[in-house]
Amino acid sequence: MTQENNAEKQQHFATLAVHGGQVVDPTTKSRAVPIYQTTSYVFDDADHAGRLFALQEFGNIYTRIMNPTTDVFEKRIAALEGGIAGLATASGQAAETLTAITLASAGDEIVSTTSLYGGTYNLFHYTLPSWASRCASSMATISTA
Repeated sequence: MTQENNAEKQQHFATLAVHGGQVVDPTTKSRAVPIYQTTSYVFDDADHAGRLFALQEFGNIYTRIMNPTTDVFEKRIAALEGGIAGLATASGQAAETLTAITLASAGDEIVSTTSLYGGTYNLFHYTLPSWASRCASSMATISTA
């Protein structure tokens, strides 16, 4: 466990919500997380780019894959939830799709309630079956008691 993660484990929930996942910039000492409004990053040379794309070296390649601002958010949520890592998506629908295609393979069956948001219904009823995953609805209800 790194010293940073160890310090986060000792912080209270409210402190983690505000400061979790952030390493203060040693040059500016800024308390606020910088917002990196960029789509791409510069590589030192072709070999550096090759190592990044081969996942032999950690670093930024393209904002949709990773962004330093998003990285702090993901670490903060992981710290709040007691996890080891987090993954941010652009929408709930993207998160549902990513989860479904990660967990279900061709021929697998997903059983869900019939009370679904329209986008989720379409994902389960039309999209996933076109990828050879079977989605079945159930009338089961989830109790909140």
